[in-house]
Amino acid sequence: MNKYGDKIKVVADVDIPFLKGALEGVAKVVYLPGKEIDPVSLRDADALITRTRTRCDEALLKDSPVKFIATASIGYDHIDTTYCESKGIVWTNAPGCNSSSVEQYILSVLLTVAGRYEFNLKDKTIGIVGVGHVGSKIERICKAMGMKVLLNDPPRAREEGPEGFVDLSVIQEQADIITLHVPLYQSGGDKTFHLADEAFLSGLKNKSILINSSRGEVVDGNALKLALGNGKLSTAVLDVWEGEPEIDPELMAKVDIATPHIAGYSVDGKANATGMSIRALSLFFNLGMDDWEPDGLPGPGFDNFIVDGSRFELQELLLIISRRVYDVLHDDDVLRKNPEKFEQIRATYPVRREPEAIRINIINDNNGAGPLLKELGYHIRTDHCD
Repeated sequence: MNKYGDKIKVVADVDIPFLKGALEGVAKVVYLPGKEIDPVSLRDADALITRTRTRCDEALLKDSPVKFIATASIGYDHIDTTYCESKGIVWTNAPGCNSSSVEQYILSVLLTVAGRYEFNLKDKTIGIVGVGHVGSKIERICKAMGMKVLLNDPPRAREEGPEGFVDLSVIQEQADIITLHVPLYQSGGDKTFHLADEAFLSGLKNKSILINSSRGEVVDGNALKLALGNGKLSTAVLDVWEGEPEIDPELMAKVDIATPHIAGYSVDGKANATGMSIRALSLFFNLGMDDWEPDGLPGPGFDNFIVDGSRFELQELLLIISRRVYDVLHDDDVLRKNPEKFEQIRATYPVRREPEAIRINIINDNNGAGPLLKELGYHIRTDHCD
């Protein structure tokens, strides 16, 4: 029971992990595929727990009794916040829930691309556009890898002062790699819709590598194809796409790594998002679950493993470990074989654990991989063998 008397009714996306069984003691819960959540399903609902595939706007919410929306995602551009606020509907998202998962994805991308094109990351400059929960972690790992880091984040620069931040023009001129970690803003002074447009891409000086794991619409797909065709970009990596789940096959064929919006899809990130959503719901309706955490997370799927540090250079060793823990090329292969199954691939995504769940034993750590891997979040044991 709660302050509203009877149990509240919650409509929830059926694909949100760790949610089933969590609320049934305090609420009536109806689970539906995100695309099937409609005005009829909400006609007697008090709350909605959703993901990015459900557009929460007047068309969905008009005349519904919904008082609260929690989206189990960082992004909230699928929520018409202006409409919700005008109707007194409280909404929450899950900022930072999967930041470590995206960090893991970007590290795999950087090591994979560096291995493919035979360069050392410590010799490269990376421009990080958007330095929030995710971008800050990317900054940390890139500095740990010895890269020169340029940061662009106009809202933070206005609030904190310009020191430590650069304009996009500096990133265009100096960055060998550009990675995007911005929310999607369709308009305004901080507009990010088509941030990487033809003008931006044509102004690149170093035949850069572009990585986008933020929102598909941040990059103009047609401009990206042009830049990849005329050599302004050496390559691109896309986890997010304009118009997804329908993606441009011509663009997919041009990029080096193509994945189906799964950068943040570690089990840990999903569990964090669900936990944040349930705790927010509990606080709003006084359900007594303000400290709820999901339990029973699956293991990484392999035993602790041993690597011999004497056999490899540092970056090569890191690539070997990264491929064992999470290999971005596997996700690339799955999408390329079945791009029409974009949503199904996401819904059935296999278990991926973050570094803090992984234990690695390094023998003959002559290159100092152990301290670096600890900084990256792994549990490390180092031994020396004569």
